[in-house]
Amino acid sequence: MKKLMNDPNAFAAEALEGLAQAYPQYVRKIEGLTAVTRKEAPIAGKVAVLTGGGSGHEPMFAGFVGPGWADASVVLFLYGNYAGDVLNFDTAAEMLAEDGIQVSTVRICDDVASAPPERRDERRGIAGDFFVIKVACARAEERAGLTAVTSAAKKANDHLRSMGVALTSCVIPASGRPIFALSDQEMEIGMGLHGEPGVQRGLLASADPVAEDMVGRILADLPAKAGDEVAVLVNGLGATPLSELFIMFRATYRRLSDAGLVVWRSYVGNFASSLDMAGCSFSIMRLDSDLKRLLSAPAESPAFVQAG
Repeated sequence: MKKLMNDPNAFAAEALEGLAQAYPQYVRKIEGLTAVTRKEAPIAGKVAVLTGGGSGHEPMFAGFVGPGWADASVVLFLYGNYAGDVLNFDTAAEMLAEDGIQVSTVRICDDVASAPPERRDERRGIAGDFFVIKVACARAEERAGLTAVTSAAKKANDHLRSMGVALTSCVIPASGRPIFALSDQEMEIGMGLHGEPGVQRGLLASADPVAEDMVGRILADLPAKAGDEVAVLVNGLGATPLSELFIMFRATYRRLSDAGLVVWRSYVGNFASSLDMAGCSFSIMRLDSDLKRLLSAPAESPAFVQAG
């Protein structure tokens, strides 16, 4: 294992400290915690949106803290639907409730590979977290109340589907070992961000058929019809070059156009990674006028700046 690090057990804390030092205009580190908060938080009259999860998915989650983004990386809790995150955030919600602070929670469940449609609330949250967090934070910036901000997050979650493909495992700094094995000739469709099993393992194929297959699986699950506008995210898992991601987006754009869908806005890059895993994921969100307004609202954070 070759990694630029010091003590493997301090990997997450040192990375977060470096992020806060590099972007003091957006965030500050919370003393004694592996967490950051928006520089000017708390903001009077604004619903605080908090998000978080395990380290190693950078820039998710701490990279999306700042104006137009989350108030802390933790009143609305937004996070991917994983057992450990559910336990931690539920405990935090109970503690806040005991202090008289009203809390709402939305568990993001965009990964179509992790459970069938009839058990959608059991699905994992993957890179589609980006869309839900962006929409909810934009609504909070409008000084909407907790109910309205929660409603916006739920709508984004309901309109969203994702799926990923892994080409290699990541290596956990503390162990120095891959978390699963794939040969040079293999890929796995539907694998989760932590190496959770996918829906199909097979021989590595060219970019176009892989993208077309995965987008087809997403569209089979997403209620969308010809003429609908969508937002698209092609997300790198950490070790996939941007050039390859653009090749995947090219195929995605063609597949969506063939289905009669209009790509209204698109994002390509690393948004929710798995350390140094090779592969990518696809997220598609069906849009309406409200989601378009919130998705396009200005936002600034260490990992993402959007003028409008």
